Amino acid sequence: MTEQPRLLEGLDPEQRQAVIAPRGPVCVLAGAGTGKTRTITHRIAFLVQRGLVAPNQVLAVTFTARAAGEMRTRLRALGAAGVQAQTFHAAAFRQLRYFWPRVHETQMWQLTDNKFRLVMQAANKLGLSTEREDVRDLAGEIEWAKSSLVGPEQYPAAAAAAGRDVPVLPEQLSKAFAAYEQLKNRAQVLDFDDLLLHIVAILEDQREITEEFRSRYRSFVVDEYQDVNPLQQRVLDSWVGNRDDLTVVGDANQTIYSFAGASPKWLIGFPRKYPEATVVRLERDYRSTPQVVGLANQVIGAARERPAGTRLKLVGQRPDGPRPDFAEYDDETDEAEAIARKIAQLAKRGVALSEIAVLFRVNAQSEVYEKALSDAEIPYQVRGGERFFARAEVRQAMVTLRAAVAHGAEEEDLPATVRSVLREVGLTDEPPAGGAARERWELLIALVELAEELATTVPDAGLSRYVAELDARAESQHPPTVEGVTLASLHAAKGLEWDAVFLVGLVEGTLPIQHADTDARVEEERRLLYVGVTRAREHLYLSWALARAGGRRYRRRSRFLYSLVPDEHPAALPNKVKQRELLSRPAKSAKPRCRICNATLAGTMDIKLGRCADCPSDVDEDLLSQLKAWRSERARQLKVPTYVVFTDATLTAIAEQRPLDETALVSISGIGASKLQKFGSDVLALIQGERRDTP
Repeated sequence: MTEQPRLLEGLDPEQRQAVIAPRGPVCVLAGAGTGKTRTITHRIAFLVQRGLVAPNQVLAVTFTARAAGEMRTRLRALGAAGVQAQTFHAAAFRQLRYFWPRVHETQMWQLTDNKFRLVMQAANKLGLSTEREDVRDLAGEIEWAKSSLVGPEQYPAAAAAAGRDVPVLPEQLSKAFAAYEQLKNRAQVLDFDDLLLHIVAILEDQREITEEFRSRYRSFVVDEYQDVNPLQQRVLDSWVGNRDDLTVVGDANQTIYSFAGASPKWLIGFPRKYPEATVVRLERDYRSTPQVVGLANQVIGAARERPAGTRLKLVGQRPDGPRPDFAEYDDETDEAEAIARKIAQLAKRGVALSEIAVLFRVNAQSEVYEKALSDAEIPYQVRGGERFFARAEVRQAMVTLRAAVAHGAEEEDLPATVRSVLREVGLTDEPPAGGAARERWELLIALVELAEELATTVPDAGLSRYVAELDARAESQHPPTVEGVTLASLHAAKGLEWDAVFLVGLVEGTLPIQHADTDARVEEERRLLYVGVTRAREHLYLSWALARAGGRRYRRRSRFLYSLVPDEHPAALPNKVKQRELLSRPAKSAKPRCRICNATLAGTMDIKLGRCADCPSDVDEDLLSQLKAWRSERARQLKVPTYVVFTDATLTAIAEQRPLDETALVSISGIGASKLQKFGSDVLALIQGERRDTP
């Protein structure tokens, strides 16, 4: 018992509540930077120290080997060595190796290290494309189907219901999926998803083995619970059974893998599944300055359809720091060069290069930053992907361009020449919907933009001069790997943190990405920005460029920035003008759709609320009560009936949708320019908590 006080030292009240919660279901809603790993490792160690569970009876799972390794290290230091802390797949692999021979009376099948080849064989068998990016897309859809517990026969219907961007006809993909499974089973190999599927099958069908397993493991912990997919949840259910000694930790605001099947619904629904669960909210942010935390709250506070249980509002615990910096540039080259200069200034002020990151939405954006940092002689490393010129698609394009030079393919218009040549390797006028084909297109377009840049600076440059420029860039961007600035996509940055973070390329079509064509996808893009903001400890820079490479300034900054740029910032004026223009435009004639199920709305009340009558309401009752009180007071002041201010239906719609800016507010039926002018500021103040306690 002497160790227990030590385990509770340094914990804040909420962390302590989670640590000392009794055995049984515990749900920790942990915002970014709130010490969730510290909390759950101390909880496990506390249970062990109290004798409520033996270390080897605890199974803790997370999503990366790095996170699992960190958890094991911390647990050893806390006196809880022996706890199994692994990824879902590593845990399933360990269990399968033990149980497989007993069930199948053979050695366990090998885990394939060449899934790509099997998918390619399946595609070839059906006469489908075997180009690298097409095979990658097929493999990705097969992975999504298996992780979503969807078989080949169910795939077409499931893909349609989920709104998947299918790389081929759904029926063709269904056949490719089936062919892949046949080839794999014939070779007696398993892929990673099979590890989970097979352990579920064993634990659900083999009662004796299930009892043995459940006598072995009695307590379970799941980190990053917002990222589980249906298959992983099925595995967890098979592990836990009808017991309830389960601790889950997560943050629905950081759900950014929905495209891969992840869903926060199990995290959000945990208190309903376990009504007696202890639910703890961690909102004290120990990572970032209050200035960074404030911006993060603004970003996620504008999100729509946030379930009540996930409305975490971070509270910065560190001393004040510099305000987040916003910058607008004429083109991407200017943006990258300016950021390289700012990085050099930070380095002179003592910020280590390893504590600086440049984060972007898509990997193709890295090239211009690789170039700018190389020119400034600032070392860097690309995380979660290859350097631009090392990518297979770029190498193939450069071979094609060199061949075109050898055949004398020179024209007066360099960018047009490059476009024409790159059509041979798949460049199209319009971008593909998504997947590997979209990524390839973005890489090829980046090469076209380099041609446009060269044509601007060297007007008489031809194709041979352009290829020489590419070769020079490729050579200069392959220095020995050293400690330096991190270049990474927003997805690759999750779980990491730096002293200084640059969020770049924040324009419409990039963030949110162009193919975010539904409200749900746009909200996931907003969460990506939130993840990016919360990576910064002290210095945060957000920037965008109005053109690609010296071309026409046609871009618009991301819609997510509209309420973030300070009013006094030079870039704020165009933003305000654009907002007024949006508010003054006549409404579009498109039929209104339910914001929950996307069905066409017909009834007046349904249109007013923005949802079907039988779709669930997520009204904020506290906000609705305060809106009604405010309305009564305003009606008394104006000496008019209350409905003249706003009807009950309009107030309900406001309390459900919780708009955070004028554009969102005016989109609610019943709120026009006149009422916006009279009452808009009051309503927005109520929603943003300036006149009420934030729940």
